Amino acid sequence: MDLGIRNKVALITAASRGLGFYSAMALGIEGVKVVINSRDAGHLAAAASELSQLDIEVTAIKGDICDKETPARLVEATMEKYGSIDIVVANANGPRPVRSLDVTDEDILNAVNNNMLATVRLFQNSLKFMKVTGFGRLISISSYSIEQAIPNLSLSNLARKSLFAWTKTAAFDLRDEVNDITMNTICPGVHLTDRIRELHRDTLTLIAGNPKDFGEVVAFIASLQAKFINGAKLVVDGGRR
Repeated sequence: MDLGIRNKVALITAASRGLGFYSAMALGIEGVKVVINSRDAGHLAAAASELSQLDIEVTAIKGDICDKETPARLVEATMEKYGSIDIVVANANGPRPVRSLDVTDEDILNAVNNNMLATVRLFQNSLKFMKVTGFGRLISISSYSIEQAIPNLSLSNLARKSLFAWTKTAAFDLRDEVNDITMNTICPGVHLTDRIRELHRDTLTLIAGNPKDFGEVVAFIASLQAKFINGAKLVVDGGRR
């Protein structure tokens, strides 16, 4: 299937490894020009090199998406480079594991900033340009904790549920304004990424998805064919929940 997004421009955050990287790869294989971001310069350079070897046009921009000014800077840099921004995939590292009864005010505020507000800022800055062209795909990579809270990940449960509440409402607002800009949430279950290996390091047998397959789900949600999927939460967990 031709997804119809060749020569579109995508910005993917936290894309040097894991689900962000494979999302960038899947989009790039479809002919999308990808701008990848990470706060780790070494991992970012390695990711850009690997994508380039697949004949993907890639630009790498270092920065911590959780810093208040970074989302606007990433969008501006993408516009300066390509003159458009068509697809945004918002990804961020999850908060540290902690029981709900042990969290502090600072823990909660940091989690909301990093895993909710960072994406809101990124989407709002991108929308200013998408509304001009009338096309856009805004995708947040979240967690299946939106459906079922995960023990010991209370901060992730809280922040990701909050983000989905915002994106669901924003998607409704967008549908009234522009009918080819969508905002969706993809909720991965267990995929074999570095974070999952760390969280499950004591598990002898782990049934997990392939992050490359997950990236292809992201590419489809960014496609022209997915234009009527809006405000959705798509759980990609192999039927575990």
